[in-house]
Amino acid sequence: MAEFLRCDVNRQIATLTLNRPELHNALNDVFMAEIDEAVRRFGAETGVRAIVLAAEGKSFCAGADVNWMKRMVGYSVAENIADAMVLSNMLRRMRECPKPIIARVHGAAIGGGVGLTAACDMAVATTAATFCLSEVRLGILPAVISPFVTEKIGLTHARRYALTAERFDGVEAKRIGLVSEAVDTVEALDWWIDQVTTAIRNNGPAAVAACKRVLSDIQPFDWDGAQKLTTERLAHIRVSAEGQEGLKAFLEKRQPGWVAE
Repeated sequence: MAEFLRCDVNRQIATLTLNRPELHNALNDVFMAEIDEAVRRFGAETGVRAIVLAAEGKSFCAGADVNWMKRMVGYSVAENIADAMVLSNMLRRMRECPKPIIARVHGAAIGGGVGLTAACDMAVATTAATFCLSEVRLGILPAVISPFVTEKIGLTHARRYALTAERFDGVEAKRIGLVSEAVDTVEALDWWIDQVTTAIRNNGPAAVAACKRVLSDIQPFDWDGAQKLTTERLAHIRVSAEGQEGLKAFLEKRQPGWVAE
């Protein structure tokens, strides 16, 4: 039984609900493995036509869990690569799942939360939702999530938000293509998802799976190469002097050394 993920199926739609509200649904290795396994399982079930990724509490996903970050500070390069592969494998599982996956985003989606959103086929967010590629503030990189984010929003927008770590709302997320629609209320999220999932149920299930596959296959992108490059780059910067300073400063709730007084 999953510890951090609640799974329900209703009218052929599987809803995976991130269920660590007290920690703003922050990710750790166990949580990501649960999401990976649920996507694998429901992706293979003939009675499921689409998957919705939702969240309990005030936030969609606040990125990495602090206790997980405390552990990774002391990891070697090899341990960091293995750790980063957990996130990378989960996101690829979502992207390559034969069933359409829809993100239901409210509150904050930070770091890995942006990656989760980008790995879905489509997403709906409240206009007040907050997105941020925050990694460079910690002296590390949004490396593992970058192929998924760039595929969604393109290099122009990825360069801006990955290099500045600016926050942006649901309206901007729609403008740059991270989400398909931005709505004013949480209730409207469910209305939009109901419209989309109804449309999906009217389509041939094999055709939908084949369509998702061909749309992935026509992208001129080496996903295996990207996975190797991004996990290794992240591992090396995590163990660098700047990466260690940034992570320790975050955990110690102080400004890192490169921030001017």
